[in-house]
Amino acid sequence: MDTSSLALQPHNVGAAIFDFDGTLADTAALWHEVDWNFFNKRGIVPEPHYAQRLAALGFVEGARYTIETYGLDESVEDVCAEWTETSEHLYKESVTLRPGALEYLRRLAEHGVPCALATTNSASVLESMRHVDVRGLFGERVYGSEVSRGKDHPDIYLEAARRLGVPPESCTVFEDITPALHAAHRAGMTTCGVRSGDANQPVESLRAAADLWIEDWRDLR
Repeated sequence: MDTSSLALQPHNVGAAIFDFDGTLADTAALWHEVDWNFFNKRGIVPEPHYAQRLAALGFVEGARYTIETYGLDESVEDVCAEWTETSEHLYKESVTLRPGALEYLRRLAEHGVPCALATTNSASVLESMRHVDVRGLFGERVYGSEVSRGKDHPDIYLEAARRLGVPPESCTVFEDITPALHAAHRAGMTTCGVRSGDANQPVESLRAAADLWIEDWRDLR
């Protein structure tokens, strides 16, 4: 067992804050479909790193960025509504947790480790899933719409810690994007980078930014 695996054993974790997309579930292909549908309807070819840019922003900031970047004559509300409608159906029917992730969450629960979800996704999308019970898995859930800034700032992690009733320094944050790890680190939290199923994930910079690293959730058995 390597150093990261030892540090992530439940008895060594004070409290845990989890990202969802990419970290606990492979949803990169799903969002590629959402983005393709959105831009194809408008006859636009998005920039190569569009998905990575939006990952830290959330629906509202992401919609604003998209409108400004591509000169769309649409409202933030309308763009968010379209994304929500398209993704809600896909999440409801097809999204599952990555192998080993559910087992790790259950082990944390068995050891009494407080767990929170911190995601830029929306409650209506994630809480519509048939195969993942986010309400049952996480004592607290903080969605991007509930804080004022995206994951390139520590707001969502500090709010998760506040709701869990634990100090930031007791928290380990699990994330798959580099800006989020930097933000959590600025909040005084331990950071754990997670390799996602996205071929475009910048693994080297992510590993460099993280205190700990997970290659595969099944490694934590």
